[in-house]
Amino acid sequence: MSRPVVTRFAPSPTGYLHIGGARTALFNWLYARGRGGKFLLRIEDTDRERSTPEATAAILQGLAWLGLDWDGEVVSQFDRKDRHAEVAHEMLARGTAYKCFATAAEIAAFREAESAKGVSYPVFLSPWRDADPATHPDAPFAIRMKAPRSGDTVIDDQVQGHVTIQNATLDDMIVLRSDGVPTYMLAVVVDDHDMGVTHVIRGDDHLNNAARQAMVYDAMGWDIPVWAHIPLIFGPDGKKLSKRHGAVGVHEYQAMGYPAAGMRNYLTRLGWAHGDAEFFTDQQARAWFDLAGIGRAPARLDFKKLENICGQHIAAADDAALLHEIVAYRAAAGLEALTGGQENGLLRAMYCLKDRAKTLPELLEKAEFVLASRPISRDEAAQKALDPVSRGILHELTPRLQNVSWSKENLESILTGTATAHGLNFGKMAAPLRSALAGRMVTPSVYDMMLVIGQIETIARLEDAAA
Repeated sequence: MSRPVVTRFAPSPTGYLHIGGARTALFNWLYARGRGGKFLLRIEDTDRERSTPEATAAILQGLAWLGLDWDGEVVSQFDRKDRHAEVAHEMLARGTAYKCFATAAEIAAFREAESAKGVSYPVFLSPWRDADPATHPDAPFAIRMKAPRSGDTVIDDQVQGHVTIQNATLDDMIVLRSDGVPTYMLAVVVDDHDMGVTHVIRGDDHLNNAARQAMVYDAMGWDIPVWAHIPLIFGPDGKKLSKRHGAVGVHEYQAMGYPAAGMRNYLTRLGWAHGDAEFFTDQQARAWFDLAGIGRAPARLDFKKLENICGQHIAAADDAALLHEIVAYRAAAGLEALTGGQENGLLRAMYCLKDRAKTLPELLEKAEFVLASRPISRDEAAQKALDPVSRGILHELTPRLQNVSWSKENLESILTGTATAHGLNFGKMAAPLRSALAGRMVTPSVYDMMLVIGQIETIARLEDAAA
């Protein structure tokens, strides 16, 4: 009987959540959730100088925004250092590791001598590997793993295929330093084993680590997890993603107003495919996602595709959920909070705002008519639309709207009738109406705006503009 799937995301808290890390977390989350398994979170905070509580908080916040919930408590790798040391000593007792008394100066001298001979990657062979314990000095020692000296280590990777590493190219890795501090390579394996991780899905920059880590599993007699090393994300120019390409932190995408569902969809599709499907729901992503669909080539970030996918998710979103996301976006972007009245207005208007907005700022731009209050401020284009002729038409129009039943059919009849009486098509009259109602030219339809803000407010705004 196969074990339940357990995946993990294990970021280092030395900065914000990078978009590449977010996609790694997402792949782990999808794989576990689609199989009824567990998705665990571990903070690899052993680098005490660079790890900060602020960075940890930023990572948790980024995952929460993306909707990637984890099971159980967040694990701190640093807090488990005693357990890591315990395993190093257990390896010593098993004979799969040994005490090495070589000093840092001796190792440096060896590397310098090898480099002088033109050796690019010198492999230090410790003289203490097979030394008689009776010859051990009373001095500080590191614990090194006894790596095989010949043959190959093969990583059977679900994305990269069979990867072969010659054992002669690997030294006896230190698992516990002479100051008693465990190494990262040991800590990762011990944590993954103790947490019951069955599938290690991570960036392919860790592929070389897998060979060393597999040796630790073997040394302890533990089951090796399924490996899946996914390609990195590149910028549009095919180079490693960096600040020069624009936003690289997940928090930046939230502050720019991309909806979380759109980001999940886009990042899932970035380097993974399910037939020709581009737009899909979370439920479909969980059902479809598998390791076989991950490509080997680096994926390229494409902002146009991102916006297109986000636009489709905005259009398909539940109104109340979208309002909740808008409120969170404004907080992340440092914008003024909406009033209760503005939130209610947005909910009423959502049906005519969602269709063509690719980001939340675009939606809010169209929503200005319901967010603004009188007197309506106008941009330059809107001001030009209010010439003396159009003001006269607005002045003539307001009495006709006083006692009418407020429906689209009645409004169409009055507005088109007024336009025809002045020898205009409705398009010519729409511009001053947009100016009067919204103070800008990019808006929903005139009828939708009038229906959303209501009869009293519509007439008041038209009278203001006519005056």
